[in-house]
Amino acid sequence: LSLNFGDIGNLKGLVIRFLLTTNYYQLSVQNRFSLHRLQLLYNHSIQAMFNATRIYAPASYSYHCEHVSSLQRYDALLIPSSANDPSKLWEVTFIDFQIQGFNIQEGHFGYAKDCASFFSPAILMGLVMSLILLLVLAYALHMLIHLKSLDRHYECKASPAYFPQMKDSDMGDEKEPLRSSGNESYELRNQKLCKIYI
Repeated sequence: LSLNFGDIGNLKGLVIRFLLTTNYYQLSVQNRFSLHRLQLLYNHSIQAMFNATRIYAPASYSYHCEHVSSLQRYDALLIPSSANDPSKLWEVTFIDFQIQGFNIQEGHFGYAKDCASFFSPAILMGLVMSLILLLVLAYALHMLIHLKSLDRHYECKASPAYFPQMKDSDMGDEKEPLRSSGNESYELRNQKLCKIYI
C-alpha cells in the first residue's frame, strides 16, 4: 500500500510504502493481516525502513491506533530495520492511524481492532485501588471476627417484700424510721440492688 505525496520541499517524489502480509493462524482459526514493514522513499530511492511490531488484525477487520511511531514515548511500534540503517535519523509518527489491507467493502474500513492494551494505566490504577479497598475490608472483617464481647451482663436483685426482724444494735445502722400518718416504716441504707459486669 503506497501513499504518494509528490514533491514536498527538498523531498522529491515522497512515498510512504506499507508492506502488508496475510497469513492463516491455526490457533485463532482465521486469516490475519499484519503490517510487516514501512518504507520511506524520496528522490526515487528508499531512504528509511522500519520493521513493524504488533500491528495486526483479522483479515476482515481494520487496525486502529492513536499513535504508531518510532518514538519510545509512543511505545515504538516502528523499529529501524538495522543498526546501520539511516532510518535511525528519522522520527516517524502517525496520529489516529487506521489501516486495512484486505477485504475492503464499499470503500469503508471494517470493524477496527484497537491497539490499546488491556492493561492500560487507567485500568491498572483501578485494579490497584480495588485491591487496596479489598485489603481494608478484609482487615475490618478480621477485626470484627476477633473482637471481644462487649455485652453487659446485669445481675439485679429485686427488693424483697419482706425483711426479717433484726437486732436493735444493727437496726440503727441499717434503717432509719420514717414518720408518716402514724404508721412506722423503715428506709434501707447501704443496700446494693444491682451488680454490673463488663
